[in-house]
Amino acid sequence: MVVVFAGSIACATVPPEQQMLADTAAALGGRDRVTAVKTLVLEGEGTLWNLGQDMTMEATGQTFGVTGYRRAMDLGSGRMRVQQTRTPNFLYFQGQAPQTQIFGVDGEVAYTVAANGTAARAGAQAARDRIVEFHHHPLVLVRAALEGQTPVTNLRTEGAEQFVDITPAGGGGPFTLAVDAASHVPTRIRSTSAHPNLGDVVIETRFSEYADESGLKLPRRLEIQTDRFKTAELRLARATVNGDAGEVAAPDAARTAAVPAPAAPSVVAEVVAPGVWLLGGQSHHSALIEFGDHLLLVEAPQSEARALAAIAKARELVPGKPLTQLVTSHHHFDHTAGLRAAIAEGLTVITHQGNVAYFEEAAKRPFTLQPDALAKAARGATVEGVDDERVIEDGRRRVVLYHIDGNPHADTLLMIYLPKERVLIQADAFSPGAAVNPYAASLLSNVRARKLQVDRIVPLHGPIAPFAELVKAVPAS
Repeated sequence: MVVVFAGSIACATVPPEQQMLADTAAALGGRDRVTAVKTLVLEGEGTLWNLGQDMTMEATGQTFGVTGYRRAMDLGSGRMRVQQTRTPNFLYFQGQAPQTQIFGVDGEVAYTVAANGTAARAGAQAARDRIVEFHHHPLVLVRAALEGQTPVTNLRTEGAEQFVDITPAGGGGPFTLAVDAASHVPTRIRSTSAHPNLGDVVIETRFSEYADESGLKLPRRLEIQTDRFKTAELRLARATVNGDAGEVAAPDAARTAAVPAPAAPSVVAEVVAPGVWLLGGQSHHSALIEFGDHLLLVEAPQSEARALAAIAKARELVPGKPLTQLVTSHHHFDHTAGLRAAIAEGLTVITHQGNVAYFEEAAKRPFTLQPDALAKAARGATVEGVDDERVIEDGRRRVVLYHIDGNPHADTLLMIYLPKERVLIQADAFSPGAAVNPYAASLLSNVRARKLQVDRIVPLHGPIAPFAELVKAVPAS
C-alpha cells in the first residue's frame, strides 16, 4: 500500500506594504481596473500662487487664475502634456492678458511649445520636476507600485494615515503615498526636490472630493504645496480614463535637441561714474560701488554661478580692496538666487527689514540634494535690515538706501541713491525699453516725495537711461 502524506502548505505571508497597496487599489476600484488604465486626462481650472515673487515671502495675495487646464498622461510610456491658460490677478510685467502655456515630459525629455507652435527642449531640472508632477496622482502612483519590480517599503502609521515609500522605475522618486487608515483612500503624495533658493524641499499634493470615473474612485481636487508654501490648486471637472489623450510624445524638435546647458555667466562692466560700475551682460544686472576702504555689490541675481561671476568681476575691477557688503533690491527669487553664494564669500547682506527673517532662514536651510557654495563653506550669515532709509558713507562716497514705499511689485523694494553722481540704482520698478512698466508710477512718486535729484536711472534690467525716460513711462506725470 502506498501511503501519500498530504503535507500542509503554509500560506505565504503577504508583506504589510503589499497588503496596504492591495487595500488602496481596492479603495480606488480594484486592482484589475487600476492596472488596466493606459491613459488619464485631467481637465478643469484652478489657481497658481506666485511663489517667491509675491509682495513678501509669506504673502499669498498674488495669484494666477487657471482656465482650460488639461493634463494628458500616457501611463505606460511615462509621457505627459499639460496645457493651461493663466491670467494674473495683479500688476504683471507681461501685462494682464491671458497667457497660454504648453509643456510636457517624455521619459527624460522635457519640452515647451510656444504660442506659434515652436517646440524646444527644456533643461534637466524641468524634466525632473515634470516626472514628479506625473507621479503626483494617486492612480498613477498606485498603478506604478503594482508593477512587480517597483519597490514599496517602510510602512508606518501616523495619526489617521498610513504611509509607504514607492520608487517607480520612471524616476523622480521615492514618493511617499499616504492613505486614510480606515478607508484606504489616498490622501496625499510627497516627494523631495532641490530648489535653487530653498534647497531641500518637500513637494506635497493633497487629494479630496473623490468621485466615480469609469468605475474608479478619483480625486476632483488637488492642492499642491512646496515646502510650507501653497503653490497650486486644481479643481477638476472630469478625469477621462483610457480615452483619447491626444499627442503626448515630445515633438521631434525637442526630442532631437541636446539638453540645454545653463548659460555661462557673462559679466560686462560699464562705467557709470568714477568708482561706480554696472555689471551687465545678461538679463539681470548687478552694480559695484567703491568706497575708500571697501567695495559694495548691489544684487546677486539669477543663480549661484552668476553671483560668483559678478563677485569675481568686482574683485578684478578693484584688486586689493575687500568686497564686504551686498545690497539686495528685494526678496524675489530671480534677484536672490545668488544670495547664499554671496554669504559663502563672506559678504554682509543689507536688505529691507521685511526680508531679514527670511534671509536668515535661507542661509540656514539644508542643501544636501544639490550642495551649493554655502553648504560647502558652512559659514554663518550676517543680515542687516533697512526700514525706511540707511546711509552708507565714508570720506570718498555717500550712498543712501531708500524703501520704495507702496510699490505694487514688492513690499521690500529698495532703491540705491548716489547724491553726488545724481544716479539712482533700482530693480523691477522701471526697466527702460520694456513694453510694459506697471510699477514706474510708484518709483517716480517715491523719487519726487523724497526730493531726489536724479539725472540717470541705472536699472538692474535694461540699459542705463536718463531720468526723463522714467517720467515719459508714467502717463500724465
